[in-house]
Amino acid sequence: MAVPSSVEVTQLLLAWSQGEPGALEKLVPLVHGELSRLAHHYMAGERTGHTLQTTALVNEAYLRLVDSSQVRWQNRAHFMAVSAQLMRRILVDFARSRNYLKRGAGAQQVTLDEAMVISEAPDLDVVELDRALGELAAVDARKSQVVELRFFGGLTEEEAAEVLKVSPETVRRDMRLAKTWLLREMDKRRA
Repeated sequence: MAVPSSVEVTQLLLAWSQGEPGALEKLVPLVHGELSRLAHHYMAGERTGHTLQTTALVNEAYLRLVDSSQVRWQNRAHFMAVSAQLMRRILVDFARSRNYLKRGAGAQQVTLDEAMVISEAPDLDVVELDRALGELAAVDARKSQVVELRFFGGLTEEEAAEVLKVSPETVRRDMRLAKTWLLREMDKRRA
């Protein structure tokens, strides 16, 4: 199946937001592949035997997206940004519940894609990353959003720039600075 055009997805999102019957049914097959790719990206870094599967992550994100029918979708990039945020929450919630069940045992590990590496370490604690991103958001919300869009959302620099209404160069600069900040904060906790 060919990759759907951004315009086609945007038109269906707008129609869905406006309550047009059938828009969601037409939209789901178009974005399912992208949501699956995104979920596969996250799950590829998980430990062997992880109980949360890619399909379950896509399904949970889909259910939460359907519940967010009141969102005023702007475009495909906005949809992917919201999807990334939902998947991040799902993974963090899952990791926290696993840690709770293990009474403090090691957290779920997520390997970052080489193109969007936040840490030189091969595995990163998703709960710790979430905590550090929350702290970064308090200092600089846009840099936190850039990391979320690029890493969790899999958006390109151009797509992230479109969502944030900044230039791609600003996204590149924010990502570099955010990486440095996150590495420093996470290293402080390890020490």
